[in-house]
Amino acid sequence: MQKYTVRESPSSEVEKELLAYSPLVRQLLVGRGIQSGEEAERFLNPDYENHTHDPFALKDMEKAVIRILEAIQKGEKITIFSDYDADGIPGAVVLHDFFKKIGYGNFQNYIPDRHTEGFGLSKNAVEQFGKDGTKLLITIDCGITDIEAVSLANELGIEVIITDHHLPPPPREASEGQAHGGLPPAFAILNPKQVDCAYPEKMLCGSGVIFKLVQALCLRLRSGFELRTSNFELPTTIFPIGWEKWLLDMVGIATLSDMVPLTGENRVLAHYGLKVLRKSPRVGLGQLLLRLRLNRKDITEDDVGFSISPRINAASRMGVPMDAFRLFATTDEVEAGALAKHLDKINDERKGKVASLVKEVRKTVEERGLRKVVVAGNPNWRPALLGLVANSLAEDMQCPVFLWGRDLPSGALAKEGGGLELKGSCRSGGRVDLSLMMHEARTVFSGFGGHKEAGGFSTTLERVHLLEEELERAYEKVRTVEAPSDTVIADAVLSFDEVNLRTYQEVEKLAPFGVGNHKPIFLFENAKVRKMEQFGKEKQHLKLTFAKSDGVYVQAIKFYATIVDFSDKLKEGNPITLLAHVEKSTFNNRTELRLRIVDIF
Repeated sequence: MQKYTVRESPSSEVEKELLAYSPLVRQLLVGRGIQSGEEAERFLNPDYENHTHDPFALKDMEKAVIRILEAIQKGEKITIFSDYDADGIPGAVVLHDFFKKIGYGNFQNYIPDRHTEGFGLSKNAVEQFGKDGTKLLITIDCGITDIEAVSLANELGIEVIITDHHLPPPPREASEGQAHGGLPPAFAILNPKQVDCAYPEKMLCGSGVIFKLVQALCLRLRSGFELRTSNFELPTTIFPIGWEKWLLDMVGIATLSDMVPLTGENRVLAHYGLKVLRKSPRVGLGQLLLRLRLNRKDITEDDVGFSISPRINAASRMGVPMDAFRLFATTDEVEAGALAKHLDKINDERKGKVASLVKEVRKTVEERGLRKVVVAGNPNWRPALLGLVANSLAEDMQCPVFLWGRDLPSGALAKEGGGLELKGSCRSGGRVDLSLMMHEARTVFSGFGGHKEAGGFSTTLERVHLLEEELERAYEKVRTVEAPSDTVIADAVLSFDEVNLRTYQEVEKLAPFGVGNHKPIFLFENAKVRKMEQFGKEKQHLKLTFAKSDGVYVQAIKFYATIVDFSDKLKEGNPITLLAHVEKSTFNNRTELRLRIVDIF
């Protein structure tokens, strides 16, 4: 059973440092480790010019920029190869928009099918690029472990620029005589996580890295790049200072979607990303927001995480990743409307399949009993949906979850005798760094990748029975800290009278919220429930009604919850202890301040 406590108030010394802010803001800042006026100003007022870093601080940036500009000047065919998720697809749009802006047309975007091609740069794709005349290949949000595919590209006369943010392979894994210390033999690699990269922000998402590349390209063009051929005249006057900021709508979506910490430069990109989203001229975004009944000027990180990103990811999970790309890249209003409708429809289909799969996996897990690491799989489970299922289980069980399935072979994969490889997804449950855990258990994987909280892997029928034993061993080996406490820490105590616009505006100063900057949790003591009800088409959501001292009602909701979930705690008129977020809903163009239930005691 979870317990709760309230965060301690700031010390008198810290109070003096943060005297310029209200007591509530001071309390929230200290809860984020901010104790000085300088830190607070930087956090509360992100500055694009002063709080972002020089893109040329990324290792290989100069090489990458010169190679791209030379390819443009020579009229060489450029292929942009991006991952198929809500990080890779927006990143693909960013680079696409840059080439369109300068009027260069000899390029193509390629997004792999996650079912038949899987994650990362494949040799089949590279062979196709060789046949269609590609001379320069740029990866987005992938490529850092794809040694064989990059080597093949080199053999075919294709130079590769890798832009990625995933953890590079350890140098000790490099075979004798292999260049780059275990990295692919690419022409240039942009990845802040490289051990010899001095870039200050190590936790950029994939779209963040490609944005830094576009920043660097714009800077070089503005400074007057020396022309070496006359095949294509590079324009130097179309880049007013700050043009690239219009691309931050895509970078903001990716940063808010990819579970990177919303601190440092990421906080700046997310902050300005939301600003641009609220006034972005993209017709596809506009059509999607209309379809979702979201007010553009009020878009928040929650709208990105719960409404926009799922529809991007649904495209790849349902086998049509290019549809999500086209939605944001198109300038045609009719096409945008059709694509928005299509993505919304397939997202509904995806939700139905995931709900069914969650029930099936839960039953399998419950029959086998609780373990330190949950490992389950079935050749009939669809790998593309397992990340969502793993996330649901990891949140409930508070432990690492590894789920695997198998895609049916088709096309080139079937011809090669494919389909025997098992693919899966994993989530940490907040207990361990998954990237370290998978590396420790690497002998049972054909491939793996990801972050601390989430990842993907592949294995074979011959090795899958070893997964559970190896992962439990790896879990014990890499778990270097105590498991997180079940105690929920409330940031402050509030009364229902304080659920008002002023409080919301104070909380909003710390947005956007996400990894590394959690949404504040408030404690409401001795709260008497005036009314309890279920709402939604299938009555699947819970709503509680409370009253302020002046009789005005305050609503508190929890999605996908029922009165029964809280056993005998919920009875009309009974006092409860409530933990909740304060939020503003603008659904259907109706503004409402409400509470989002975290827990009830």
